[in-house]
Amino acid sequence: MMLMVLRVAYFLICASAITAYVNSDTVTGNGAPLPKILDYNRLLSFFGLLLLSQLVTVADVLIRRKRIEVISAVYFGILIGVLLAYLMVQALTPLVPPGNIYHTLVVLFCVLTVPYICVSLLLQTKDDFRFVIPFVEFQRDLKSGRPLLVDSSALIDGRISDVIETGIIESQLIVADFILAEVQDVADSSDKNRRTRGRRGLEVLAKLQQSKHVDVKVHETQAGDVRGASTDQRLVALAKTLRGGVITNDFNLNKVASVQGIPVINLNDVSNALKPRYIPGEHLKIRILKEGEGPGQGVGYLDDGTMVISENSAGLIGRDVEVVVTSVLQASAGRMIFGKPILRQES
Repeated sequence: MMLMVLRVAYFLICASAITAYVNSDTVTGNGAPLPKILDYNRLLSFFGLLLLSQLVTVADVLIRRKRIEVISAVYFGILIGVLLAYLMVQALTPLVPPGNIYHTLVVLFCVLTVPYICVSLLLQTKDDFRFVIPFVEFQRDLKSGRPLLVDSSALIDGRISDVIETGIIESQLIVADFILAEVQDVADSSDKNRRTRGRRGLEVLAKLQQSKHVDVKVHETQAGDVRGASTDQRLVALAKTLRGGVITNDFNLNKVASVQGIPVINLNDVSNALKPRYIPGEHLKIRILKEGEGPGQGVGYLDDGTMVISENSAGLIGRDVEVVVTSVLQASAGRMIFGKPILRQES
């Protein structure tokens, strides 16, 4: 509604200003009369200039996806360019005074070329300088300068929403459009399990967007960015461009990003870090549920899902056994505890 009011107001202002202009009988600043086309055919001139002024509105309607960093770079480029052009004209005035036949040409070239150079420079270096306007947060304060890019595996896993609700992550979360498309493809899969996982990922994203603890942005990328590259490669390239980190559950993406110096938050590592730690010599009580891969091994689980492998327990399946911890294996895939049973003598 506000855009419609703005466009109508702009149209009326343009029509009023052009009407006053084509009906004006004044002369230009250098004493020359107004162009004859405006003097002899004012109606045609009015509609022609009005149509020309409305090309701005047409461009505004057609370009729907506008990026604030591009708009601000163009705006400040024009602002700085006009200022520099004015200073350049003033500096050249002693050499080319207003009465000189080349004065108008010098002014024209300064006004046209200097703003273009400034806009081009800012568009090409906006990511390096991190220009002011694109990084201003209007609704909430951005608590951390380094954004975090969310991988599809983290969305589908779902634990990221629980981590966000704790408030320990203060960075802005960015979901790239190709990550969102990947989750949508999973949600549209003909396989029931994949479809369920994909829909859970979309629900988690919707929950994150409604959360008061984090700012979530869907990032639009150019269609030709890293053409032919895999999703992981595009995500790593985008993280480099935005100078951000990555949140994932993917072991391979974790390694690739880490090798290239990109900070990675692996939700499996976070989960494992929060699990109770056990050291050799401690006693655990588990129920042996199945045989292990090694000879004589029995496998049980703690309440948090940690796998416990007990030696010489293959014959104790279905029984509660007290186990003494002998070693703990920690990895991104999870934690495994090795032990051996304590067999008490029955009296």
